[in-house]
Amino acid sequence: MRKRLARVEWGRWRLPLIGVAVLLIVVAPAVLRQALQDDTLVAADLLAHTRQVQTELGALNVEIDEIEQSAVLVSLGVPAPRLRTRVERGGDTLQPMLANVMVLTRDSPEQQVRLGQLKEVLEQRVAIAQALLDAPPEQRGALMSELVDKYPIVPLMRALQDTEQRFATRRTAGSDKTRRLANWVGWGGLLVQLLLLTVVTVVLGRQIAHRLHAESRAARSSARSSAILQSVREPIVLLDGGQRVLMYNAAFGELYALEGEAGVDLTLAQVSDGWNDDVVLQRLTDVFARGRELWDYEVQQETAGGVSRVLLLNARRMSLPDRDDEAVLMTISDVTTQKVSQQRIIDLNRQLEGKIEQVSDVNRELEAFSYSVSHDLRAPLRHVSGFSDKLARHLGDAADERSRHYLQVIGDSARRMSSLIDDLLVYSRLGRSALRLQAVDMQSLVDETRAMLDANVRADEHALPLRVDWDIQPLPILVGDENMLRQVWQNLLGNAVKYSSKREVARIQVGHAPEGEGGHHFWVKDNGAGFDMAYAGKLFGVFQRLHKASEYAGTGIGLASVRRVVSRHGGRVWAEAQPEQGATLHFVIPGSQDNVPVTRTPSSPEFTA
Repeated sequence: MRKRLARVEWGRWRLPLIGVAVLLIVVAPAVLRQALQDDTLVAADLLAHTRQVQTELGALNVEIDEIEQSAVLVSLGVPAPRLRTRVERGGDTLQPMLANVMVLTRDSPEQQVRLGQLKEVLEQRVAIAQALLDAPPEQRGALMSELVDKYPIVPLMRALQDTEQRFATRRTAGSDKTRRLANWVGWGGLLVQLLLLTVVTVVLGRQIAHRLHAESRAARSSARSSAILQSVREPIVLLDGGQRVLMYNAAFGELYALEGEAGVDLTLAQVSDGWNDDVVLQRLTDVFARGRELWDYEVQQETAGGVSRVLLLNARRMSLPDRDDEAVLMTISDVTTQKVSQQRIIDLNRQLEGKIEQVSDVNRELEAFSYSVSHDLRAPLRHVSGFSDKLARHLGDAADERSRHYLQVIGDSARRMSSLIDDLLVYSRLGRSALRLQAVDMQSLVDETRAMLDANVRADEHALPLRVDWDIQPLPILVGDENMLRQVWQNLLGNAVKYSSKREVARIQVGHAPEGEGGHHFWVKDNGAGFDMAYAGKLFGVFQRLHKASEYAGTGIGLASVRRVVSRHGGRVWAEAQPEQGATLHFVIPGSQDNVPVTRTPSSPEFTA
């Protein structure tokens, strides 16, 4: 995220920074070069000024020499009025020249001092030269000596010329240095500008390539979005504030028989007469004007081909990247088939409720019948059992072996029939009575059942195994009907002990594992007789037995009761076994009992023996 923000910030400031760099690289060298050029011009002017001073000094020196030579020639008798005139006007000639030199050297105090001295010397020398014009021969030597010895001009002229030459040398060197620096700046600026041009070209090339790539990617994305939009089978349409169609997909065109772009710029009312509904149009107006969303608004319209359909409308306001204003995106779902199916389901549910009521009536009649039969059979059985015992006591020792055998068969059959009726009554009550849901400690129920079975083992050592090794894992507390779940454990653990009775040591394991969504998986494993899995489908049926009654006592109702209890708790039960290697019976109780019915039809009065 930070890298992306950094790229955005760099992209925002990149062009301004490049502009500033261009300005600095282009303008700064130009300004510097112009300054150097100005310095070069100033140096050239100063050098020219120095050369002018040197020229003026040279002219001044020549002029004084000519004046002095003219004076000498005149004094020697050369008849030349022009020479005399030149000497006589020498002061006037030298004065402007000297003044001009002093003006030119006013920026040098040193030269001004020398020129002052030179002025005095020149005035004296001019005066001596003028004196030579009319001096007698005997004075000429003294005047010439005075001219040479007392007022020398050469040292002053040399000093002035040397100083100006020094100025010229220094100014020439400065001018050359400035010119070289200007050349370096020019070439350096040119190189930097070329480098900048290269950088700008590369950056602009990358910028253009990036923009072209972005435009290509945007075009591909737009084409992909358009392809997806056109492939969606749900009709989609985009509307402006005046409910004019901006675009739509193929499904919308197919629904209203619009070919190509024929529906663009049409109003909804022009697309189909089904949209001439003031309520629907007002709701769409609210979506655009107030930003309200339209969710699953059901309408019935006549679409292409005159087919009447039930439609669900969903609409929301959205911004468009290529427009300044907003638009309304509306999706249409054709739920005609679902409506027909829903009505069909309602009709079938009504029929099913009727069938369920019929089945419930039949079940109630069957339960009432089984209860009545069981209740009505008890009295005759008690009579048979009671009179057979009474007959045995009446005959006493007079009864022969066959008679005692007959009486015993009658009594055993009556007791077995009574036990069968009791189990049948229990099974009937498990289906009729309401579930009393509460927290049930499965560990306590198993311990209670185990204690009861251990007591039975000690009481009847011949019918049950000599010893039972129990392996009971920790069991949870769950929500259920405590009495019904107690019946489950009594049947499962009782069967495990019973079918392991022929083992010297019966090994019985009670286990638990959590199931998904809070469910509980229990199992009871023994090392008893087991059974063939080919008959596992009959195991939980009423009166179904996989072993002979002579081998293992029982009525065949216990496991059927287990299945009924587990089913009423919303669970399931199954078994795994191998002959003579034991069996494992599993049952699962779901974690939530919210959907378990806790009431039933009023039960019949409990039977009291």
